[in-house]
Amino acid sequence: MARHPLARSWITRGGAARGRRAATAVVLVVVAVACAGTVPAAARDVKLLMSIAEALDTPAARDRLGTRVKFYFGNQPHPPVARTIGEYTANRKTNATNKKDREACEWVFLGALLALRDRAADHRGDAVVNIHSYYKKNEFVSDTEYECHAGVFIAGVALRGTVVKLAE
Repeated sequence: MARHPLARSWITRGGAARGRRAATAVVLVVVAVACAGTVPAAARDVKLLMSIAEALDTPAARDRLGTRVKFYFGNQPHPPVARTIGEYTANRKTNATNKKDREACEWVFLGALLALRDRAADHRGDAVVNIHSYYKKNEFVSDTEYECHAGVFIAGVALRGTVVKLAE
């Protein structure tokens, strides 16, 4: 098999080494660009204090919560308790991609309330009292606000409350 007369001269003049250096440089540029896009996305975790009344006034909350179980937030007064069933935590997350923080927080708050409601119903309770935020085990007690953490991809709410049977 005959070779081209200039083929060997390209290798002997350092052409192959220049090709390897160029390929290495291209790989480094690609890796740097890929890493640069991921750093800001992981950094967002905003603590928001949201209105309980506004979240409960959404169409989804009105449609899904029902009236079977009553909710009392923070230190709100409630009827006398006949029997305390237990304290429970509902820690919920939701996809926050392409949602405003408020929309994602209201949705995940509803999910946490539904979990507390279902826990009460499963144990024959008719109310959840002393509901407060419990995000990463940090308590935030309020009659009017709950704590929501919103990131680029995920929003989260953790609620803790005591399931009870109210006196008739």
